[in-house]
Amino acid sequence: TRFREARMLVRALRYPYQPVAAHLIPIRRCNLSCTYCNEYDDHSPPVPTRDVLRRVDRLASLGTGIITLSGGEPLLHPDLDAIVRRIRSHGVIATLITNGYLLSRDRIQQLNRAGLDHLQISIDNVLPDDVSKKSLRLLDQKLRWLADEGAFDVTVNSVVGGGIRNPDDALVITRRARELGFSTTVGIIHDHSGQLRPLDAHQRTILEEIVTIGKSTFDFANYNRFQKNLANAQPNDWHCRAGARYLYVCEDGLVHWCSQQRGHPGIPLERYGADDLRRQYHQVKSCAPMCTVGCVHRVAQVDELRQNPERALMQWFSTPLPDRQPVLPTSVKILRWAFVTSPHRDLFRNVAARVFGSGNPNIPN
Repeated sequence: TRFREARMLVRALRYPYQPVAAHLIPIRRCNLSCTYCNEYDDHSPPVPTRDVLRRVDRLASLGTGIITLSGGEPLLHPDLDAIVRRIRSHGVIATLITNGYLLSRDRIQQLNRAGLDHLQISIDNVLPDDVSKKSLRLLDQKLRWLADEGAFDVTVNSVVGGGIRNPDDALVITRRARELGFSTTVGIIHDHSGQLRPLDAHQRTILEEIVTIGKSTFDFANYNRFQKNLANAQPNDWHCRAGARYLYVCEDGLVHWCSQQRGHPGIPLERYGADDLRRQYHQVKSCAPMCTVGCVHRVAQVDELRQNPERALMQWFSTPLPDRQPVLPTSVKILRWAFVTSPHRDLFRNVAARVFGSGNPNIPN
């Protein structure tokens, strides 16, 4: 998995018009009804398996590095394991986002056998309420099963803002996930249009503490680049690459910018090609300044690093003191030297390209 992740990143840095990641919806129905969510219904049938597999093949042919199965609740799809296996057959990283309710020891072992690379489970509160039933009390046993049985990476995502009544719950959830050895992320909950719901002072403090607990270099970078401004109700100055570097493919097989901007551009995936990728890469999205969709933020950071690595690193790891230089983690310092400042950087770049592959020659560079 780590080799394929590295290969995906190298290709993403070399080829700007290949999708880095795609969300694919195999079913819109969900077994829960969280009041803040606008990405589910309670009646839709599963997308026919042959259609999902054809969409996986098409995304792989576009050079997509990561395919995430989402919903709705993707575990409701009866042929989910076959879909995961199809993703893996293309050498693409297979990821699943679930509310966790349908997980059991046997189901986790089935996902192992299918070859799942990564699972993200979202937990909103400690105790269930009328906003969300994705609570730690109800899901803690599932987390223990994942820790015992899962052969794939697990990330536990918590949220602050929106209708979440107790901001401290996110901190409790994060600490429990770290105890079990999982990675953690935190999101600022968006409204029904995917836009910002500002945080109060206590919520901002919780957000900052969670980022620190997570100990992830890249989560810290994402916080500095995007979440810090959003937490203070300030817009971000960035170029959203959705529709090119990130694709959201709905249950009808249409490509959208993201889950919160469905209808843009709304082109069938089977007709989506090089011209569409190039056009959407450069298109300015008016929703971008106050966007809270974290997966789109992370993909955009790849291009910031590709276009101006020195500036990107300084911005991501900036300190709150204006007269201080950014403090870069040791791993980032090494990569910065090898690929940015070293007089031998072209050699390092060429070696990395040969080791990890040169990408899909059918997609424009």
